[in-house]
Amino acid sequence: MPAHNAITADKLARLIALPGSPRILDVRAVPSDAIPGSRFASVEGPSAIARDAGESVVVVDGDGGAAAVALAAILRSDGVDAEILEGGFGAWAAAGLPTISPARLPARHDDGRTWWVTRARPKVDRIACPWLIRRFVDPDARFLFVPPAEVMAVAAQQQAEPFDVADDGVFWSHRGDLCTFDVMVEAFGLATHAPLSRLAAIVRGADTDRLDVAPEAAGLLAISLGLSRLHTDDHAQLDAGMAVYDALYRWSRDAQGEKHNWTSHQPPRAKVSA
Repeated sequence: MPAHNAITADKLARLIALPGSPRILDVRAVPSDAIPGSRFASVEGPSAIARDAGESVVVVDGDGGAAAVALAAILRSDGVDAEILEGGFGAWAAAGLPTISPARLPARHDDGRTWWVTRARPKVDRIACPWLIRRFVDPDARFLFVPPAEVMAVAAQQQAEPFDVADDGVFWSHRGDLCTFDVMVEAFGLATHAPLSRLAAIVRGADTDRLDVAPEAAGLLAISLGLSRLHTDDHAQLDAGMAVYDALYRWSRDAQGEKHNWTSHQPPRAKVSA
């Protein structure tokens, strides 16, 4: 049983990368690895956490010691529902739970957010990648959608990280048979997280017209094309697409073995005595 005002690593692992997951605040100085979806106190400070009314917070330090306990107590005094991660990041790593490598994150703007830019009118990769970034890498990331010919100019002018662009100087782009989503999963150290590997195959198949890669790829392509026709605003499409990828991730995590047909969810019939 976890200590008072603490959450275990296993329980937190079931909550990360999902809508409504707690805000994870890492108070370590310069972490080389972090829990997916973490924000860093060195970037935004405790005051930025306290302003989000109703959002729960999990404070993470190296070992669940005084640094985390003190900050969680301060946040609770401000009315924030705050816990510590029992055992800190050390317990998370010891349990073999997924981590991200922040080394590949672009420099943050003055607002504490990473900025990214890509081509307007997204379909598959340009919705999947923002989903991955917001759920696993930088929950507050800002995305700019601009005409294809202007991506690199806007990237330079706004110090935004370009992605899914056919330019030799762009790191976040297709490589061989891999789509940009694949590249991000690998570069952020998430390739060993099995649910994301399943999801990456679906995205790759839908994005590269190789629908044989995963049975679900054709469905994702159809939904993606439908969303692009439903929404004229790219950010509205991204908001709608987030729910699609949330559902696919949850399916990839713990529902891919479940079947559904006319009888699978019917209550069992009572046996009739002879």
